[in-house]
Amino acid sequence: MSDLRVLVADDQALVRGSFGLLVDTAPGLTVVGEAGTGAEAVALAAERRPDLVLMDVRMPEMDGIEATRRICASLPTRVLILTTFDLDAYVYSALRAGASGFLLKDTRPADLLEAVRVVAAGDALLAPSVTRRLIAEFARQVPAAVPAPDLAGLTDREREVLTLVARGLSNAELADRLRVSPATVKTHIGNLLSKLHARDRAQLVIAAYESGLVRPHRRDDL
Repeated sequence: MSDLRVLVADDQALVRGSFGLLVDTAPGLTVVGEAGTGAEAVALAAERRPDLVLMDVRMPEMDGIEATRRICASLPTRVLILTTFDLDAYVYSALRAGASGFLLKDTRPADLLEAVRVVAAGDALLAPSVTRRLIAEFARQVPAAVPAPDLAGLTDREREVLTLVARGLSNAELADRLRVSPATVKTHIGNLLSKLHARDRAQLVIAAYESGLVRPHRRDDL
């Protein structure tokens, strides 16, 4: 099995180099490029077609959000956002642009490497409860001009599954709640991804909130 190909994008050379060295020396991972700007990240992603991009948000020339949008629109590459604050106001926009999740820059090295593997495999990051809290926080900020996702093509069971995904339930918890097998849950998730044209679980959570199917809780309920 070939190594996962990773591109590192950060405007700080020391940070970029540190993440690159960490990833490149880990089993099963290979760094295929480093970018200091969003524009460089887009160009390198198109040229080297990595499996995943570690993407900083604040970069010159083109920020990480726009770079994420362009990469996700044209490539099957997944993007993992790196941020300094766990409720950075840019993170929600990055997820809407197609990012599969986010990590704090002070994350432990072992957790960062695991996150790279999780996202590259097609899963959203990290724990469902973390994604739920993030999306619920920023769903309040969605501009009125954003068109609501069309849920008309979903079955009643698929709506139920989508609601529970947005509430933060894992596949195992979904299987237990719905009294179905894990394989059946995976089938429902796959159908939702296809019908809603979503890249991964994080995008399903966003669709649930933006469609109005799920309403954000108050902060103290999260």
